Amino acid sequence: MNLYIIRHGIAEDLGANNSYDDSQRALTEAGRKKMRSIAEGLLAFDVKLDLILASPYLRARETAEILADVFETKDQLVFSKNLIPPADPVQLVDEINEKHQVNNLAVVGHEPALSSLTSILLSGKPYLNITMKKGGVCHLSTDKVRVEGGATLEWLLTPSQLVKLAE
Repeated sequence: MNLYIIRHGIAEDLGANNSYDDSQRALTEAGRKKMRSIAEGLLAFDVKLDLILASPYLRARETAEILADVFETKDQLVFSKNLIPPADPVQLVDEINEKHQVNNLAVVGHEPALSSLTSILLSGKPYLNITMKKGGVCHLSTDKVRVEGGATLEWLLTPSQLVKLAE
């Protein structure tokens, strides 16, 4: 399986005194535009997506919808409560193994859960120091998604690198 771990794009701030509902923060206009370029960069890099699994929070949902539009996989977009912050990587791994057996899976969510997920899939422990920038993508390959580790890091690209691929 090719697993693409994708952090949502640039979103609105929480507002003064955290006045906004975190689950309803949308991508900014610049965030939407950059995310489209990132998705086009992934396409140019010959990434394939069979399924997009995303957090239902608005910014992640919008990010996933942009990916689905660019990859023409709108009918292969699923939202998971196991990606809602603070997400539990073990529950997400269980869900993937029970429900989402595909060759090319994108997971769209939030930090710090995505770094913990990546760390667990690589090493079996959540402590690797991995930085996922907004719109960044990590590609892992594995024969089976498991919390004991064993996945292979194929690449970790920043949003800027992905945008350049689209040019």
